[in-house]
Amino acid sequence: MIETILQWDQDLFFMINGTWTTDTMEQVLPVLRDKLVWLPLYVLVLAVILFNNRGWKALAYILVIAATVTITDTVSSKLIKPSVERVRPCNDESIKQEVILRARCGGGYSFTSSHATNHFGLSMVLFLLLGNRIAWRWLIFLWAALVSYAQIYVGVHYPLDILGGAVLGVMLGYLVYATVNWFIFSYDI
Repeated sequence: MIETILQWDQDLFFMINGTWTTDTMEQVLPVLRDKLVWLPLYVLVLAVILFNNRGWKALAYILVIAATVTITDTVSSKLIKPSVERVRPCNDESIKQEVILRARCGGGYSFTSSHATNHFGLSMVLFLLLGNRIAWRWLIFLWAALVSYAQIYVGVHYPLDILGGAVLGVMLGYLVYATVNWFIFSYDI
């Protein structure tokens, strides 16, 4: 059963990495992985948070965002990856000659994708922090999905790495928000 799932994962990887390509994707997806490309979005979200909140509450929101990124990255990179030890497709000796590598292949392990974990964790906590006041808050998940999809496209992660990272990120983002909400936001600061 597990071998079948891993084979489907590899087959889907090769479709995304090698078959489902366009000239536009060749230009756009590798760039989407760059943090600097998303800097305007980060600044916009920070501006919305600071505009809608003052004083300690604004500081608490910023600390929640920082805590989320720290926790998601630590759990993915320091706990799960060394435990699972899944080799990246671009480093897997049995298939690496078939992988179209469009970015630097990291030396670390593949499962879970830290890009997916971090971006989906941040998306979840921002979604919750922004609340119903911001109609476009759902688009934050599209941002996380695009960054994550790009990880497969450039050849550094399998789809299950992304799925695992997305689920982990959403769970951790929710847990950070719920914990902080219980301790801090329940008191009117």
